[in-house]
Amino acid sequence: MARVGRWLGYALGVVWAVPNTLIGALAGIAGLPFGARVEWSRRDFALVFHHWPWGPGGAITFGNVILHTGDTLESECITYEHRAGHAQHPRIRLGDHERAHVYQYMVLGPLFLPVYLLCGGVSVRNPFERAADRYALTGKGWWPSGSP
Repeated sequence: MARVGRWLGYALGVVWAVPNTLIGALAGIAGLPFGARVEWSRRDFALVFHHWPWGPGGAITFGNVILHTGDTLESECITYEHRAGHAQHPRIRLGDHERAHVYQYMVLGPLFLPVYLLCGGVSVRNPFERAADRYALTGKGWWPSGSP
């Protein structure tokens, strides 16, 4: 029964995130003629566009879509706190960080982008980014308060 409830929660989260997922899907599709390739990542619960041709590098998530400029989400990166010189962390899997954002979108749905931007956007100050880093480091705590 708990398994059915969990899948129902996932399904509702996916539906709630659809407006953002559509933004990501349209951006991903726009990249296909320029070399992007698409795959479903069951692990990251997202449609992933690899070799997405725009942006400074790395990845960005919109709902259940991850736009990634590289070859694989298995690539490693450093946390925002590490990059800012606030902490020394081991390298994290990029896909784990982005999966945390997928979950965050599934909770906040269309409210995610305005809330994310109000919290500081792409920066170490943003609690959503720190939570995604924490999740990538530990496998726990993808929600800014520590647990969803």
